[in-house]
Amino acid sequence: KHVARVSKPGRRVYSGSKELPIVRNGLGITIVSTPKGVLSDAEAREQNVGGEVLAEVF
Repeated sequence: KHVARVSKPGRRVYSGSKELPIVRNGLGITIVSTPKGVLSDAEAREQNVGGEVLAEVF
């Protein structure tokens, strides 16, 4: 497994629900901090919320 940090203290990365990155053609997940809590990319798309992209796991 590989965990890559996306948002860093000096460079925050935000994404809307439609623009959330797909990791390794759907084999990995993106962890997103949203107003509804910390969610995976699939859960954020289901709930139609975006937020700060914290990390990618694959």
